[in-house]
Amino acid sequence: MTSDREGSLRSVVVVGGGLAGAQTAAALRAQGFDGRVTLLGAEGRAPYDRPPLSKELFERDSPADLVHEVGVDVAALADDLRPAEPAHALEVRPDGVVVATSSGEVEADAVVLAVGSRPVVPAGWEAAAVLHTWDDAARLRARLTPGARLVSVGAGWIGAEVAGVATKAGCEVVVVEALDVPLERQLGADVGKHLAPWYAAAGVELRLGEAVVAIRPDDGGDGASVELASGAVLHGDVVLAAVGARPATDWLRDTLPVDARGSIAGDAVGRVAPRVYAVGDCVTRHGTVYGDVPGGHWSAALHDPESTVRALLSDLGPGAGAESGVPGHAPYVFSQQLGHDLALFGTPSAFDEVVLRGLPGHDDGWAALYLDGDNAQTHDGRPVARLRGVLVVDRHREVGALRRLLRAGLPLVDVEAAADPSRPLKDAVVILP
Repeated sequence: MTSDREGSLRSVVVVGGGLAGAQTAAALRAQGFDGRVTLLGAEGRAPYDRPPLSKELFERDSPADLVHEVGVDVAALADDLRPAEPAHALEVRPDGVVVATSSGEVEADAVVLAVGSRPVVPAGWEAAAVLHTWDDAARLRARLTPGARLVSVGAGWIGAEVAGVATKAGCEVVVVEALDVPLERQLGADVGKHLAPWYAAAGVELRLGEAVVAIRPDDGGDGASVELASGAVLHGDVVLAAVGARPATDWLRDTLPVDARGSIAGDAVGRVAPRVYAVGDCVTRHGTVYGDVPGGHWSAALHDPESTVRALLSDLGPGAGAESGVPGHAPYVFSQQLGHDLALFGTPSAFDEVVLRGLPGHDDGWAALYLDGDNAQTHDGRPVARLRGVLVVDRHREVGALRRLLRAGLPLVDVEAAADPSRPLKDAVVILP
């Protein structure tokens, strides 16, 4: 791809060696870019998929390589692949960008930031393990031998997944959560409370409403002690800090708009600034058909690079066509925890009205519908509302239909019909005249 016009695009540097970075390189080539692609990573490994780190902690002896997982071989796509060369500064110039690395500088016409996130480790928690990289998983697996005692701080996605697989592997597991229900921040209290019984059923001790004040290493051993605000002290052969992750963007704060959480501000297709784009965990996309969508969705790393690259090529070179504000996929997170399969679609909010589709605890699964209660209305005398998100639990047959239903935005649904598990959810969609 070449052009004589000013601002033509001949080189792109992708910062991030994970799924989002790999998919960006793939999208550049798929959409016709034949200029120079440089990809910078930080782990020294070929790109791999992160969800199996927790879900398949005891089943894998190698990372989930993206060549086999999604058919993307970055070694064949990038002209310059540097898997062990993290970026530490970005300069944006009128005619290009400069990324400073440990070995020098990389100049390009544009940059796509796919830097991902890092686990949160509060000050004083240095004795705790984390699970974010393949090396983290290998260390954790080596220590979680049968009979070992694991104290997981946090009952979120990672804490619940590791608790489940560690218990099955013969470990004694305690999960400590500061909030009153599991996954309260992600699902809300009304939905999260239905997950609490899973812990006891799986043989895991769950301690809710217990804030941690310190994690101290044990004298003369590899274990640690967890001090709670109540005064209780829990000992673990392994203590896991599983209290969330934040975008790995500290090195960009003086260069780009970054919020208090560390998320880069982008538009609906990942534009951040002239010549600067972002994908995956590190960016919040503003103004999408789903509203503001923060990073952290696995689907964002998998699918968002397609629309971001389309915008980049449209802005800076003879691209593959006009960009679209519709991403073509709903934000999506999946989890396997404590013997249950979960899929979360859309952008649910703590302020949404929640309606259950089926009954929690039954063998045929259930779902929670997150409805925009502030804009409820009626149609033909029946209540209708925008469907902002859906949590599906152990109902595999509904996952594909939901992905299609939410692909183009937030549908208006007949609330009573949507709550009936005997009816396909698509039949509840209301089209107003």
